[in-house]
Amino acid sequence: MRSEPRHSRTLRPSAEHVVAPLDETPLGAVDAVDAVDTTSAPRSMWAEAGRSLIRNPVFVISAVLILIILVIAAFPSLFTSQDPNYGDITASNQPPSGEHPFGTTRQGYDVLARVLYGTRTSVMVGFFTMILATLIGGILGALAGYVGGIFDAVLSRITDIFFAIPLILGAIVIANRADSMNVPMVILVLGVFGWTNVARIMRGSVISVKNQDFVTASTALGANPVINLVKHVVPNAIAPVIVTATVNLGVYIVAEATLSFLGVGLPSASVSWGGDISDAQPALRTQPMMLFYPSMALAITVLSFIMLGDAVRDALDPKARKR
Repeated sequence: MRSEPRHSRTLRPSAEHVVAPLDETPLGAVDAVDAVDTTSAPRSMWAEAGRSLIRNPVFVISAVLILIILVIAAFPSLFTSQDPNYGDITASNQPPSGEHPFGTTRQGYDVLARVLYGTRTSVMVGFFTMILATLIGGILGALAGYVGGIFDAVLSRITDIFFAIPLILGAIVIANRADSMNVPMVILVLGVFGWTNVARIMRGSVISVKNQDFVTASTALGANPVINLVKHVVPNAIAPVIVTATVNLGVYIVAEATLSFLGVGLPSASVSWGGDISDAQPALRTQPMMLFYPSMALAITVLSFIMLGDAVRDALDPKARKR
């Protein structure tokens, strides 16, 4: 059998060298890569923040703790049948028992009842002080940042004056001058000296937002300045203020406890964590748990609000949000 000459053989390309023509490329390959879902609307900043918060374990833990604290503050009688203002001197300094799970104080008060009912006082003072300080600081900061000029300069100098006065020191001075202190008076005093931080943050946020294109377009279309501020500027500038207000709530709770601890806050007849911590000092060596329970309740409450504020800040900050 005669073999064919080498030069007459046909070289067949292997499968790995075969290149399909451009016109034979499947149409679905390009379409699948470039496909974009145009049916769903883009999420807003608040929707993205809510989605990020739900996935954040810090937010979930702090929210659960705060929910428990709020339930205790609203319905303390569900967790104890003891009267926090009833002191039985014959039951002084008793150890924990079935009737008194946390024991009793020197005056015969039930420690558990004092801690539970003290939650209502501390949360009430902190919550309403936060609202008052946020309203004062938010309004002044928004006006200063939006109006600008001499108005901004005057409000900024007033803010600097109040900012130079420490919160606790200013509250002590006013409390010593007042005839009597109660919950509304403590809220008013703390609110008067606690709005400066909110005002500064609100002013800076408004200044950055008022120069945005959508605000300029609204102004060019003849929008009223007040409506423009309320409808367009404030909603887009309030995110950092919400974070600050959440963290400040814990600060105000600590401030109220400090004033009561020093004896210039709520009267001794009121149930307060600060007052109970002050009363437990003489028995620190013999009965340290009397000091531990109100201190731990105060620490957990403040830590919960600080954790919540950190989680909200991470959710509202586009740079910190995980993609």
